Amino acid sequence: MMDGLNAIVETGGPVVVILLAVSVLTLAVVLYKLWQFSRAGVGRHRALMEAVASWEAGDRPGARAALSRSTSYLAPVIDMAFSADPDAAERLRAEAETRFAGLERGLRFLDSVAQLAPLLGLFGTVLGMIEAFRALQDAGAQVDPALLAGGIWVALLTTAVGLAVAMPTALVLSWFETRMEAERVTADRAILTILHPSGRAERAGAPAGLAAARA
Repeated sequence: MMDGLNAIVETGGPVVVILLAVSVLTLAVVLYKLWQFSRAGVGRHRALMEAVASWEAGDRPGARAALSRSTSYLAPVIDMAFSADPDAAERLRAEAETRFAGLERGLRFLDSVAQLAPLLGLFGTVLGMIEAFRALQDAGAQVDPALLAGGIWVALLTTAVGLAVAMPTALVLSWFETRMEAERVTADRAILTILHPSGRAERAGAPAGLAAARA
């Protein structure tokens, strides 16, 4: 494996080295985000939703008992909502957004990698094509088609590496963003349900609340 990697680096040049370094850093960020999501309890809100349902049903002690069992990072926000007045929705959303911001830290880097890795690969291809045609010009009348074909193959290698880095990064980023969108919906619904236990205000305010959270 190391021999193959060394061959790719020697063939592709500095652009491939940069892309491989970016891929290692990207993998580190992805693993860290997976650990962070798992530690924060992203997607694991069963006890929290039980607390919200108990609160809506009027069972205040049961709601607080269920919330005490929750390991969700949103539990402090819901605890604040239990003691808040009905007009505190925006403040509670701001508290939730503070926690979302911590979970989304690093996603901008993944987005940059997904967008720039193909461009960096293309830049390496252009440099390789320039070198291939320069070698072809230097050959003069002794033109060997294999010389041009070999240069083009080497040049296209950087584009392939750039795409190999960008495509998985884009897929993982899309998964992270989808999870965060679901977290925002969950938090917004829980806050509105607690502040307006009857549910009437939730039905009336949910579209505006979700729009504000997505904005």
